[in-house]
Amino acid sequence: MWILIMLVTSKEMLKKAKREGYAVIQPDFVDNDSARVYCEVAEKQNMPIILAWAESYDKVISLEEAATIGLFYAKKSKAKVCLHLDHGASFATCKRAIDLGFTSVMIDASSDTFEENVRKTKEVVAYAHERGVVVEAEIGHVGSNGSAEAVTANESIYTEVQAAKDFVFLTDVDSLAVSIGTSHGAYKGTPVINFERLHELKEAIDIPLVLHGGSSSGDENLNRCATEGIAKINVFTDFLVAAHKATMAGKPDFYFAQKAMENKGMTEVMEHYLKVFETKGE
Repeated sequence: MWILIMLVTSKEMLKKAKREGYAVIQPDFVDNDSARVYCEVAEKQNMPIILAWAESYDKVISLEEAATIGLFYAKKSKAKVCLHLDHGASFATCKRAIDLGFTSVMIDASSDTFEENVRKTKEVVAYAHERGVVVEAEIGHVGSNGSAEAVTANESIYTEVQAAKDFVFLTDVDSLAVSIGTSHGAYKGTPVINFERLHELKEAIDIPLVLHGGSSSGDENLNRCATEGIAKINVFTDFLVAAHKATMAGKPDFYFAQKAMENKGMTEVMEHYLKVFETKGE
């Protein structure tokens, strides 16, 4: 009896997204329910998914717990699932994730100097590529409005085109997170996206581009990003907001009822963004 295991890297799914002009969603999970909901929606719609855990969530769920949960759902899914480390802050964290079975890692040294970002990224790339794992890095800096993904709120720094070209050449990284006007967390109003910069980066760089800070960035903005050069869009805060709103509106009188409402709220967000990103099935 053959068992279908759909745990994959993000390499081919992002190449396909880049080639065909859509984005793959990356939702972050912080417990069993969120991981299951994301994978169930992806499987139901036969869509690829990048299931992610960020290092800043380690007080809520440890890396080891995340690996156990993520690998369980990825391996049982009929959809293609990549298990990804989001915003890994060090080589040590990326190494642990790779050794635990993650198929993709992000080393985030975007707050460091260009030279230090290159050095740290090259170290992770060398270790990861030897083991068939892909690597995402960031140049420029996607700031934060205050969220679970970042320790403190800070401002974004736009990605410079020549610096991005040099970075990709020097590091051999597989995908690149760029800063074009979004921030992690929730916005007051809708952000202004620098689409001119996005188009410049798309023309200059061969590898897939990634957008962080997708939550509450506006459907029109995100659709344009997905169809005009971004191959992966990260969403997290919107899932939390939807889960909270669902329970506030439903006023559950029992724990299991509350969880069901939260899951329904997250399901609706996942389904919505697959349409906005114009994601194509496998």
